[in-house]
Amino acid sequence: MRPTICLAVTLSLALAACGEGKAPSEKLKDAAEGLVEEAAGETPPKLAEGPYAPRDECTGLPGADAFRQQLAQAVEARDAKALIALAAPDVKLDFGGGAGSAQLQARLDEDNPTLWDELDVLLTLGCAAEGQAGITLPWYFAQEIDAVDPMNGMIVMGENVPLRVAPEANGEMMKEISWDVVELIDGLQPEAPFQHVVTTKGQQGYIATDKLRSLIDYRLLASSRDGKWSITSLVAGD
Repeated sequence: MRPTICLAVTLSLALAACGEGKAPSEKLKDAAEGLVEEAAGETPPKLAEGPYAPRDECTGLPGADAFRQQLAQAVEARDAKALIALAAPDVKLDFGGGAGSAQLQARLDEDNPTLWDELDVLLTLGCAAEGQAGITLPWYFAQEIDAVDPMNGMIVMGENVPLRVAPEANGEMMKEISWDVVELIDGLQPEAPFQHVVTTKGQQGYIATDKLRSLIDYRLLASSRDGKWSITSLVAGD
């Protein structure tokens, strides 16, 4: 999959998540028409159901589309040199002093592909505009989310995700949740197929682990400095 910009990836995710009512070609046509309207200053298209579904606010920011296209291409190709060229020399990488191009190179050179995989995911989660000179991926990270504790808060990734009574794939379904927040009850159990969560309405149940993403998982911030867009922060945690 080679998007022209990161919004193309966002659209493919959102359309795959919706997945009902229209043939893929019709949905892609509608999405393309929505982008034209957005570029013309019309109301941005609604890409998916749910309060924190991916949105793209960044189309049309001066230089940002080209930057995101280059970012998507570098990630798809696993091209460390290209990615580092898009990062600021002092790019922040963690909260313990990790920063800079050399450190980013070292992390991309590691055998574990986790960072590349995280970037793959980020490109599907929308883009928030910070004025005319800043962007944040994922979109939801730039939103005010105070209904859950950020340390235990999770985004439900997708539409109509089941909240089940028991941690079983065929367990009784209590309700469906679409791109909303829930809070972990017992902390994250990484090896468990389901996580015990509570909704903002106080309902407790279980959601499949692969449908959840931490509110403070990886995010990418970029800004325009003297007309050049660069990644200024690529961090996880708090």
